[in-house]
Amino acid sequence: MIQTSLYDTANNPLNTIEWAFAATECVHIASMALSVGTIAMVDFAMLGVGLRGQSPAKLLRETELLTGVGLVIVISSGMALFSTDPFRYYYSPDFRLKMLLLLVGCVYNYTIHRRVMSKLVGAISLAIWIAVVFCGLFFGFTAGGY
Repeated sequence: MIQTSLYDTANNPLNTIEWAFAATECVHIASMALSVGTIAMVDFAMLGVGLRGQSPAKLLRETELLTGVGLVIVISSGMALFSTDPFRYYYSPDFRLKMLLLLVGCVYNYTIHRRVMSKLVGAISLAIWIAVVFCGLFFGFTAGGY
């Protein structure tokens, strides 16, 4: 169990500087849109909708860097947001499910998604990433872990 004496959220800059949490949240949401958006472009190409004349494999190569940068920033900003109230996040079922789905989504994206270009793979990928986003929304607009 985490001991409360080891970390005091009252001294966290995201809790003490008026605009810091909101700015970090904006970065988190924008980088999530970047990473999930680039993955979704490839998924839609696998499903045969979206950008015409671009193969999923070509889109994957062209968006690979943006996807990686987005994922690094979203995970980094997410860790900063977690530090503002670790107990609330830790005890939230929505947050735990989001973390599990994020892990599954990252593993899926860098394994199966890159090796098999099919409609089923694209549909599964879209479902995983949509679920990650909705878990984040559910956490943000509910009582979270309290």
